[in-house]
Amino acid sequence: MLILLASIACSVAVSVLLKLARQHNIDVTQAIAINYAMAVALCLFLLKPQPASLLRPDAPWPVLLTLGVLLPTIFVAMAGAVRHAGIVLSDAAQRLSLVIPLAAAFLIFGETLSGSKLLGLALALAALFCLLAKPGRGSGAPGRSLATIGFLLAVWVGYGVIDILFKQLAKSGASFASSLFVTFSLAGLLTLAYLLARRRPWRTRSLLAGLLLGLLNFGNIYFYIRAHQVFPANPTLVFSAMNIGVISLGTLIGAGLFRERLSWVNGAGIALAIAAIVALMPR
Repeated sequence: MLILLASIACSVAVSVLLKLARQHNIDVTQAIAINYAMAVALCLFLLKPQPASLLRPDAPWPVLLTLGVLLPTIFVAMAGAVRHAGIVLSDAAQRLSLVIPLAAAFLIFGETLSGSKLLGLALALAALFCLLAKPGRGSGAPGRSLATIGFLLAVWVGYGVIDILFKQLAKSGASFASSLFVTFSLAGLLTLAYLLARRRPWRTRSLLAGLLLGLLNFGNIYFYIRAHQVFPANPTLVFSAMNIGVISLGTLIGAGLFRERLSWVNGAGIALAIAAIVALMPR
């Protein structure tokens, strides 16, 4: 159980670090670039990837390249969401992205949905509506700007598409460790190329923040994988605890520590998000 708790803590800690970035004059893009360098190093050390295995003709390079572009792009969007909307709503939007692969399976791949999954999908969409809703007068919370709504939707859609792509990688039979190593490398190189093109001066605190960000980001993935290995016969526990745990801990830290103001509609959205995850638990 400690492994699962570590994964939850790492996930929320990423949002906390992104929340503190502006306050401490950290260049988020630089931190994200260094984050991928750290993730690549940890992947090499802990997962022992074999990138040469992806040189075969049927290797899923279109998926790998797409992930290499999407990962840093959505990471930047997550940073924007945390800055504009706060940890609570950003973490909830990220976890609600699990309905995107579900909808794709139904609408694109023609899979049949059970009653519980249809209920989960409906609850998730209602939760998203409540999270995006503009607080009413007298709520004490600021109104939703177009930028805030845009960042939250980008996080929701982006992480959902990333989930679909990782599922396609799994179906292709490609090694997870090697795929992770390649996508992290591509994401880091793309972010570095962007920074070099912009000629931004590098900041030491941004580099240090990037190392910590990489440690937390990789830790989230690594401990989540280990949790599935420790509980191979109970994926429901890992799935539900991870998603509900991140939303709950994110709410406690965002509203409790950072005093993020939520309207009653947003609170209802958090409750609906947890209900959706319960409905979508594997059976």
